[in-house]
Amino acid sequence: MVELETPQMNSVFHALGDATRRQMLRELANGERTVGQLAEPFAISLAAASKHIKALENAGLIRREVRGRIHLCRLDPGPLAGAHQWLSFYERFWTGRLDVLERLLREDDARKSPKPEPEPKGDDQ
Repeated sequence: MVELETPQMNSVFHALGDATRRQMLRELANGERTVGQLAEPFAISLAAASKHIKALENAGLIRREVRGRIHLCRLDPGPLAGAHQWLSFYERFWTGRLDVLERLLREDDARKSPKPEPEPKGDDQ
């Protein structure tokens, strides 16, 4: 079982809680990007983009490498595995609950549906 109260798990969910950071992660899934490339799709400054990147770094979701004046970021998906494992419990819970609901609704429909009349057997006219 994944430990729920670890600082890293908290910082992963904090980082994933922002749409800009989720989009940045999606971009990084396609390969490394500079800070400028990550900031480009958004109407934000490089300073604001750096704050988002710092939150992703603190969660361990990305790694930043400095090459001269260029900061390259790359995805580190490891911490996502713990978040996925934690969420999987709830996926199984809700799938089970929805399966029970489906069964109950089908049973209710079966009780309410009129039974088809048997076709009369007899002489054809």
